[in-house]
Amino acid sequence: MMRRAVVKGVGHYLPERVVPNAEFEKTLDTSDAWIKARTGIERRHFAAAGETTSDLATHAAKAALAMAGMDGNDIDAIVLATSTADLTFPSAATMVQHNIGNTSGYAFDVQAVCAGFVYALSNANALIMSGQADRVLVIGAETFSRIMDWTDRSTCVLFGDGAGALILEAENGNGDAADRGILSTNLNSDGRYKDLLYVDGGVSTQNTGMLRMEGKEVFRHAVEKLAKTADTALEKVGLGPDDVSWVVPHQANIRIIQATARKLGVEMERVVVTVQDHGNTSAASIPLALSSAITDGKIKQGDLVVTEAIGGGLAWGAVVIRW
Repeated sequence: MMRRAVVKGVGHYLPERVVPNAEFEKTLDTSDAWIKARTGIERRHFAAAGETTSDLATHAAKAALAMAGMDGNDIDAIVLATSTADLTFPSAATMVQHNIGNTSGYAFDVQAVCAGFVYALSNANALIMSGQADRVLVIGAETFSRIMDWTDRSTCVLFGDGAGALILEAENGNGDAADRGILSTNLNSDGRYKDLLYVDGGVSTQNTGMLRMEGKEVFRHAVEKLAKTADTALEKVGLGPDDVSWVVPHQANIRIIQATARKLGVEMERVVVTVQDHGNTSAASIPLALSSAITDGKIKQGDLVVTEAIGGGLAWGAVVIRW
């Protein structure tokens, strides 16, 4: 017997404002065709004035709770992945905790940029496997529109705002790959590559800063590292690409998604793609894609799902889940 962290509910939220590619044509030397050809993105959502990351996260959390048939006090712990928290402190997770009426659990943020959700899932899984929690709400939420340089056409067209949430609950399994729940995780980081993707400001520099990225280098690292981390996570439980029902990758760029799938040996028919609808929402992109795939009837109970992501740090990782 082994404790497993089994998915009980998912949910997501996108702000009301939809920003099509054509909107950038008014201020930048770019076009809808150029953006779609290079990224696969057609539109993204931007948070309204005064709408914060914790607001987005709360909407997603409530949707996941509704699917799971739970209320806020059924949750033991909240792990929120974000790089764009409302305040320097307290954590956005504690704000969500209050918003869902949870008064008996604990909450904290995880910061691993676009890899944040796989890091948060791994932490939530460890909490459940160690017996420190029975039910964990895992959220990815971002308002990247707040840190864009609107004069940089290579970055500002890529990102959007949104949130996704997932509820894990402890169940006993047999300890093999047929169990439901999280089967394995693989996390990595390498601080030597900090300058490839970063924000040029922060609290200790007393400057909010804007996102900066070396796109070609990030692309090169992404394809190699994403395929390898997914392979490693599968190998940990004696599985391979042929066993995978669905890959749910970080939704950054369609070309990265396609190249990684080829390197992993998974045809695109088994890859969930939502980047066209919300762009790169960083830590929110995987739970957004998972929730969309459930809504669309793609992912079903018993399916083997692999999530993988890479972000600033560089930080990257993968999680294997039996739905």
